Amino acid sequence: MRYTAVLFLVLFGLQAESQESYSTLTRKALEAMWKAKDEAGYKKSLGMYEMAFRMYPDSIDGTGLYKTSVLASILKDHDKAFQYLTPLAGMKTDESGYPGWRYIVGKYSETEFINLLSDARWHILKQQALKDKAAFYNDLKNKENEFYNIKPDSLEEIKDPEILYEKMRCFNPYQKKLQRNYSVSFKINDSANTSFFVHLPVNYDPVKKYPLLFFLHGAVRNNALADFQLAAWNLGGWNRYYTKYADQNEVILVFPKASRQYNWMTPDDGFFMIPEMLAMIKKGINIDDNKVFISGHSNGATGSFSYLVKQPTPFAGFYGFNTYPKVFTGGTFINNITNRSFINFSTDQDYYYPPNANDDFTKLLNGLNADYSEYRYNGFPHWFPKFDESEPAYQILFNDLRTRERDPFPKKISWEFDDERYGNIDWISDMKLDTSGKRADWHKELNFKITSWLEYDKKDSLIKIVVDKNAFDFPRKSGKIMAEYQDNIFRLKTSGISSLRINISPRMVNLEEKVCIYINEKLYFSDKIEYDPSFMLRTFKEKQDREQIWVNFIEVKI
Repeated sequence: MRYTAVLFLVLFGLQAESQESYSTLTRKALEAMWKAKDEAGYKKSLGMYEMAFRMYPDSIDGTGLYKTSVLASILKDHDKAFQYLTPLAGMKTDESGYPGWRYIVGKYSETEFINLLSDARWHILKQQALKDKAAFYNDLKNKENEFYNIKPDSLEEIKDPEILYEKMRCFNPYQKKLQRNYSVSFKINDSANTSFFVHLPVNYDPVKKYPLLFFLHGAVRNNALADFQLAAWNLGGWNRYYTKYADQNEVILVFPKASRQYNWMTPDDGFFMIPEMLAMIKKGINIDDNKVFISGHSNGATGSFSYLVKQPTPFAGFYGFNTYPKVFTGGTFINNITNRSFINFSTDQDYYYPPNANDDFTKLLNGLNADYSEYRYNGFPHWFPKFDESEPAYQILFNDLRTRERDPFPKKISWEFDDERYGNIDWISDMKLDTSGKRADWHKELNFKITSWLEYDKKDSLIKIVVDKNAFDFPRKSGKIMAEYQDNIFRLKTSGISSLRINISPRMVNLEEKVCIYINEKLYFSDKIEYDPSFMLRTFKEKQDREQIWVNFIEVKI
């Protein structure tokens, strides 16, 4: 028994060393390829790859086959190019999760393999790749259809509005799923499409409601939209601890794909995506409406923060790793954070946002009694999630997620906005701006100065530089509301707002009695509210939120 264990360790060590050696050789070969300026340079790189193949044949991967086939094509060695291309094209997926057909019919394939296009073997490979591609997308579509497969509902047939309301609250048309992982297509507009990837808990039960966590990726300016995604792209690497703790806590993970133009940071063209994706997801699987969360890293963390400040209604809480806490498409109305919560995991060697600014930001939010926490990890750069030492941060995140729930009908609301698309928060909606007059005395900007920043110099050393910048920008005039309700009475204070709607739920007021609305101490409404079935159905179908159900609304012009 002891001999077997020792032999296993020796073999395991040799295998790890072999893999490391293969990786080292292919990395050096790739560096030689980048440096190559002529035929001799490309031959040298190809020879280095082939040496790695001969020494470690069991370690040959898709990336190695791809690079060698490109090099052979450049050198016009057709036989050798197809020697490597043929097994590559036949791969169902490579080590990165890419299907083999993408190397033959991908965006840049004919450019990279231009010297092979006249070879009959290229035509044969391409025809098979097109068949493989069609089969791949057909499989994706079938799985997506299965994701949305639910039992037919009969809500529209219910005539009694009170019964309709109760049916909405316990609405459950969901069915078992055949997969754990789904790539779901998402239409941005008539010319742009992307996708989101859904990872379900083991033994997903459609009878049970599950928490859901969006992860927003960073580097949005260097990313491109993708019409499909695969598990290998999302569940490992920097995201490994999301996967680990989501599986342990039965949390559904969702990974959207953004780009420079359509994202959650700037510009505003793609900001609608996450709430819209959530509404789509709720049509296929059983989500706990009061336990939907957003997290992200870098630009994704800034996105998480932006949803908190601009559009938090469907979400319970927000998290960010290495966050830049600022709205880049308008004003950063920091008081809006008091409606939800945010946990920031920062590092002391972050070029993206400096520790001194995080300190001042935390002080500002503590002064507002906001539900905000910052955890500082010293000795780590911006790419903190890459390190194993980041694991405790994920434990904090999921511990918070387990116990936190959204209050769908908060007694008090404070909301400020400068774009009418975001004039909505919980039971107040459709707020319209009128910034022509003088703002109220209590309607004030909150800001602070940042005087130093971290950046890398030419030697890749992190240095501190002096800056003089405001933490937030306020490019437009804003409107603000402070509202509360109790005992069928709503009291609102407004500044820079011309009209709004108050959405009504029987969990907020007694519908047997009059509802009164006071705005700036003046009575604007006093009457009973009845159920409106058409309004109920329309708003429920849009959001499918079984906790935050509106039965009618009151529109007020100020």
